[in-house]
Amino acid sequence: MFRDSMIAALILTASAGTALAQDVAAGESSFRKCQICHDVGEDARTKLGPPLNGLDGRKAGTSDFSYSDGMKNSGLTWNVETFREYIKDPRGKIADTKMMFVGIKDDEEIAELWAYLKQFRPDGKKK
Repeated sequence: MFRDSMIAALILTASAGTALAQDVAAGESSFRKCQICHDVGEDARTKLGPPLNGLDGRKAGTSDFSYSDGMKNSGLTWNVETFREYIKDPRGKIADTKMMFVGIKDDEEIAELWAYLKQFRPDGKKK
């Protein structure tokens, strides 16, 4: 009985890891929509928007970029919830944002994109 439970737990853990890998891969694909303005990774640079390294837990408007007053004063700290709200309708969340993007409406795509972005530490290395 114990052995069967352990095997089931191992299978569940392995499949969860595979699902996460698929989410990250799908998120990387979704990030192509963002790449014209944003960068991630060890060689990330400022483009039309700031690099998105270290986004998880970062206060909005605080990296080395010329943000709008609305973004600087938003009081947002990036996490899955704030990212979801913002990316669905950037101008609806922060009216004077410089981000000229219509948004992503699909919750699954947003979750995948977040899974991809949150893996990057502030130095651009993956966690």
